[in-house]
This record gives sequence, C-alpha cells and structure tokens, in this order.
Amino acid sequence: MADRIACTHTGSLPRPPALTRLHARRARGEAIRADEVAAAARAAVAEIVPRQVACGLDIVNNGEQGRESFVLYLRDRLTGLGGESLRGGWADVEAYPEFKAEVVAANAGKETASMTANLPAAIGDVRYIGAAAMQAECAEFRAALDAARPAPVGAFLAAPSPGIVASVVQNRHYDTEEAYLAALADALAHEYRAILDAGFTLQLDCPDLALERHGSYQDRPLSDFIAFCERVVTAINRAIAGLPRDRIRLHVCWGNYEGPHDADVPLAEILPVVLKARVGGFVLPFANPRHAHEHRCFLRTPLADDQVLVAGVIDTLTNFVEHPEVVAERLERIAQSIGDPSRLMAGTDCGFDTAAGRGRVARDVVWAKLRAMSEGARIASDRLFAGR
Repeated sequence: MADRIACTHTGSLPRPPALTRLHARRARGEAIRADEVAAAARAAVAEIVPRQVACGLDIVNNGEQGRESFVLYLRDRLTGLGGESLRGGWADVEAYPEFKAEVVAANAGKETASMTANLPAAIGDVRYIGAAAMQAECAEFRAALDAARPAPVGAFLAAPSPGIVASVVQNRHYDTEEAYLAALADALAHEYRAILDAGFTLQLDCPDLALERHGSYQDRPLSDFIAFCERVVTAINRAIAGLPRDRIRLHVCWGNYEGPHDADVPLAEILPVVLKARVGGFVLPFANPRHAHEHRCFLRTPLADDQVLVAGVIDTLTNFVEHPEVVAERLERIAQSIGDPSRLMAGTDCGFDTAAGRGRVARDVVWAKLRAMSEGARIASDRLFAGR
C-alpha cells in the first residue's frame, strides 16, 4: 500500500477442537466421512474470515481449516503416493537430549495430525487429481469473503513448494531428484494456477529452502544444500512460468517449532538463491530470536524494484502478546533495510497451526497477537509515512 503498512499472516490459524480431532484421526488412517470434515471446515472458514478482518488484517486467508497440514493435504490431490517415508530429526533438537525428552513428553497424548508419522512416499507417476477439491476450497473461501463485513482488502491461499513435498514425501520412483522435482512442479502448477484464477494471491510455502539444511542435509556440506536449493528454485520457476509474478509471494522459514535453532543456516547463505524465484514478494520470519537481525541482509542483497517483503514481526510459538510498540520498532528497522516502507507488509513468522493440533499458541491469544500486530503496523505507518 502506498500510504501505510498492510497486515497479513503466513497461513494456518488454529482449528476448532472438533475439526482438529477429525483431521488427526484421518491422518492416522481412520475411516472418517469426507462430508463430515468438509462441513466442519466450511463452518470454521465462515467464522475465521471475518475474525481476521476484525483483528485488523488487510490480506486474509481461509486459515487452512480444511487441510490436515500445510503439505500433507496433498495426499488426496496427487497420484503415485503410497508406501512410507521416514523423516529424520533436526540437528538442533538432537544436540540437546534433555530438551528433546521434554518435547516428546509435552506432545505425548496430544490429538494432532503428525508431520513425521504415516507419511507416504512417491511410488508411481505423480500427477494432479485435485482440481475438484481445489475448486471447492476456493469457492468456500470466496463465499466467506463475500459475506464478511467489512470486506478485507485482499485474500491469499497457500500451496506447498515442490521442494517441501519432495522432502516430506520421499522419492521411491523417479531415477533422479531433478526428475521428481520436475514432476511435482508440473503437478502443483495446476493448484497454483487455480488459486490465481480464483482471484487470490498465491503463497508458495518453501520451508525446505532453510529447514532442510539442519534436516536432511545436516551431515552434508553447505554446498550440497545450496545446490538442493538451486534445484528447488528451478522447479518453482518451472511451476509458475507464465503466471503473474506480482500475485505470487514465497515463504521461507527454518521450521515452525520451538527449539534451539542454533544449527540454522544463516539467511545470508541462502538469500541469493531464494531471490532467483520469479515471484513478487517474500515472507520471512524476523520475530524469531535466532533470525531477528537478518533483515540487514537486504542492505547487501536487495529485493528487485518490483518486489515486496512480508516481514514476520509476531512470533507464532509463544503466548507472549507482543506490545504494539515492539511491533512498530521491528517494522521501522526492517523498513530501513529494504529502503522503502511502501514495499513492506507486517506478518507472522509462520502459521499458528501448520499441522492440525500442533500449534503452540492458545486460540484466544492468537487473536490478541494479531490485534497487536495491526496496532503496531498503524504506529509504524504514522512514523514512516509522515510528510509523504
């Protein structure tokens, strides 16, 4: 926006407990009626869209209410999946066994859709069969938007990158990783285009471009990981070829979990590769205490003139409600690094519930944090746009 900092968020919002239970049971392989999940999700979306507007968000989404997680919902929209994938641990968590034991104990018995258990693999040709499901999701979201008063300024839907799908759904079929990424790109391109055709902004969720350094590449040289990032960005550009760059934003993070994060790859190492993605904006976490300083990377490696930055200024892993002045100060510092506050938006570090039931922040606190973000953006806007 030309005269103020707009507010958005990164994607998932807490699901109602009953819907969380349905997603968790379905993710475990239990027989759950599809119409029961759909009805619960539809009601959740209808409630969550106006609530985002009431919190002061300008660009809203459907909270990913109908998805079990930000990536594994695709098990119903892609062919060629079956068998089992084995996901390893994170280097920072493995380095602290006492911390790891506390995490395991805290999660024991929680009703969640796991991101590490019951994972499929690619065992055949991967093709997209999710057109009807995607159209239904878009129509459901559009109905909620049309009913919202006041109406939001804009709307987005997220979809995972070929790289994170390849990392979670491991290849047991294609001869090379490049061939697997290309197949995923061609399949996911249908979902990307459907989101744009429905009139929404597309957010590409690409945690793999940072997370996999301390995951599947933790025991390999940094150069190997950077080469992986190059292959993923090539696949992303293949998938979005011909699509409007200004309506696509790309989210990168180091994993939406509370942990030491002292094995994270620095943003400076990956930013030159990330910026090769042909998108109009980037969504990056800067409330995260491990990465809050890295907005300064844009002083040395700037955005293109037509790109925007959605800066995470709200932590999605703690129940602290950030003071609006803290939010404003974060936005002002980041604006100095990118050089133009009109190309800056306020956002969250990641989603609040990236897999159903895995969120760390209580539902009522989530809304308080989002209200604090919008108030902080207003304060920062008053300062940054004064006299313009």
